[in-house]
Parts: sequence; structure tokens; C-alpha cells
Amino acid sequence: MRRRGLVSQMYAAARLANDVSTLASGDPRRIARRARNKIVGRALGRAGLWRLLWR
Repeated sequence: MRRRGLVSQMYAAARLANDVSTLASGDPRRIARRARNKIVGRALGRAGLWRLLWR
């Protein structure tokens, strides 16, 4: 199992809190936007775009 540093854990907790907040809002547009952005971000990450940008 991979160990994470404190900062990585804090960023993960912040992302989770944002997900919970978005779902708790009950606003379908906000929920859809959050889901779409997560899907697009993951797709771009898997495509290696972020590595190309931050070289």
C-alpha cells in the first residue's frame, strides 16, 4: 500500500469535501458540472496532457 504525505491527504480530503458539498446542494446543474469536470480532468490526465504542460 502506498503511503501519502500529509499535504496529499489534505488535498484528497478537500476534493471529497467539495464532492459532498456539491451533492448536498441538490442543484442538478452544479452536480452535472462537477461530474463533467472530474471526467474531463481524468481523461486529460490519462492522456498525459498535464505532463506535457508542466514539463
